[in-house]
Amino acid sequence: MTKPDTAAVGDAANAAQRNEGAQPTKAAASNLVMRVAAALVLVPLALGAAYAGGMFWTALVTVVAVGLYLEWLMVVGEIRTASVGTAGALAIGIAGVCCAYGLIDFAVVVLGLGLVAATALAAGRRTWVAAGFAYASAAELGSVLVRFDAAEGWHALVLVFLVVWASDIGGYVAGRSIGGPKLAPRISPNKTWAGAVGGFVASLVAAAAWSMAGAGGLVTTLVLAATLSVVSQLGDLAESAVKRHFGVKDSGHIIPGHGGLLDRLDGYVAAIVVAALLGLLRGGLDGVGRGLLVW
Repeated sequence: MTKPDTAAVGDAANAAQRNEGAQPTKAAASNLVMRVAAALVLVPLALGAAYAGGMFWTALVTVVAVGLYLEWLMVVGEIRTASVGTAGALAIGIAGVCCAYGLIDFAVVVLGLGLVAATALAAGRRTWVAAGFAYASAAELGSVLVRFDAAEGWHALVLVFLVVWASDIGGYVAGRSIGGPKLAPRISPNKTWAGAVGGFVASLVAAAAWSMAGAGGLVTTLVLAATLSVVSQLGDLAESAVKRHFGVKDSGHIIPGHGGLLDRLDGYVAAIVVAALLGLLRGGLDGVGRGLLVW
């Protein structure tokens, strides 16, 4: 689920530039170690839980969704209203239990009630609270639905992982090495058009490799990857726009060296929600994975 560590090398390089070619400072080296260590733990954890599926994957997704919601409240300045956080987190948690037992319809009802409760309890900025709850809930349901398909859920979910990770890594490498015009300077000053194209191309390469490994037809997989790569990058920009609107640099510090969950999962959330909707429309509730991969 999390982005692989693409900024760590850049941090060290920036430190070296500031010191005119000297070795990175001790602080930069320590941050690099933390980032790499976190990535080495989180990526296998996500893949392992996704492979196991069922309650293991649902439990991880639910915990992360609660974290996304609480971080959103911190960003928009509503975390001080304890009842808002409690009501929303409780609804997401109960929905997760429902999903673990295959009761998706009950989960949707619980989340609907949670949306009403969290919005009503908000002291202010109710629209932002509602948006944050909907964002976390969509991430939870989308992640569960894609993996829910016993036949193709694993292949479909890993495809989303690969597209998001490749978009992030390819975008970072291309952006740093090529540079050029900025993609959206008012929202995210470091992103370039070269990075966007590089991430897009990298996602196609990753998707093609996954297809050749047996996960869906090549043409279908490439079209899906192209769509999800664009969506992932737009999700990244959207999260950056929210933070910039509220004058926040990082959504949190829960992941050592990486920031918050919102910072690391913005592209994944956008991609998994769109993937779930596409698969649901084509394959129904029990066939989201097939709906994505089998055309």
